Parts: sequence; structure tokens; C-alpha cells
Amino acid sequence: MKQYLRKNGALLLANLMLACVALYEGNTLARAAETPAASVAPLPGDSVYQLQVPLVNQNGQAFELASRRGKPSIVSMFYTSCQFVCPMLIETVQANEAKLTPDERAQISTLLVSFDPVHDDVPALKAVVDKRKLDASRWSLTRTDAAAARKLAAALGIQYRQLANGDFNHSTVLILLDAQGRIVGRTNKLGAADPEFLKQIRDTLHASK
Repeated sequence: MKQYLRKNGALLLANLMLACVALYEGNTLARAAETPAASVAPLPGDSVYQLQVPLVNQNGQAFELASRRGKPSIVSMFYTSCQFVCPMLIETVQANEAKLTPDERAQISTLLVSFDPVHDDVPALKAVVDKRKLDASRWSLTRTDAAAARKLAAALGIQYRQLANGDFNHSTVLILLDAQGRIVGRTNKLGAADPEFLKQIRDTLHASK
């Protein structure tokens, strides 16, 4: 009888230990699944990416402004029916890009946000990309709601006002954001590449490595 109790008691103890091990491992795996592979550091307080700005690009893809974190960007605002200044703004970005090496160009993207959400739908944005032969892998022409556009413009230091005929009177500036969304450069020179702005781009790319 004692031998039977010892044998079954040992078996019961072994099963209990196995159950405890299984429970521990299960809890460990659950905690691991809930923990991100790498914690994301908080954004700097002066990052434009602190703003909640929902965007939709020329391909109809929706994303948040903050999702652009991790790569320097040239940013500005425009509207698609603009006949003179906005096309020149795009040409100025292209002129600056042309001065970069292929490797440098691959490390920076361009974001243009419309301040005319009433008229600038996805087809209108796509038409500009196609007409200007923009590299869609690096250029995002986007729309947002009126309130978010106004909020972003204020953060970037861009002023605009809609006129009675539906056009917009607006400042023309290219803003350089670093990988964390901080403003590290700007230029309001249109037409040719701006040497100082190019230097700011290269310095930012170097700092991002």
C-alpha cells in the first residue's frame, strides 16, 4: 500500500510540475506576443508628426502624417488647379532632386498636401502625378480635411487664403523635415535649385545614417 502511494504520489507530483511549467511557458509566450519587437521612441516635442493629420494619396491610399517617420522629407502645400506657382513649386523640387546623386534621391521623399479638399480628389491628384511624370515611389500628392490642412499649414509656417473666384493666394515654400519630422530647412526660392537648401538636404541625409 505504501509502495502504491509512493508511486502514484510521485506520478501526481510530476504531473503537477509539468502543468506548472506549461502554465509558466504559456504566460511567457503570451507576454512576448504582447510586447513589440522594438520599442518606438517618442517623437520630439517639436516634430510636425505630433499632429494628427489623416492623408489620402494619389493612389487612394490612406495614412497618417506620422507614418512618414524614419525618412527625411521635402514638404509643401498646393492645389491642383493652380496654373502657375504650384507647377513651379513642383519643378523646383525636381530641380533640387536633379542635383542629388541617385543614392541621395532614394533616401528622401516629397509630400505635397492640398489645401483645397473640395476639388482635389484622388483622380485630380493622380492627374498631376501623371502629367508631371513624378516618381510615385517617392512623391506623395495628398488631400486631407480642411481643418487638418489649416493645422498643418500653421505648423509649417504656410499661409493661404481662398479668393472669391475659387483660387488660392498662398505662400510658396519648400520645407525640409528630418527623419523625426523636425523642420531643419526651408527655401522660398522657386525655379532653380537653391544651393543652401541642397546643403541642408545633404546634411540631413548624412545625419540620418
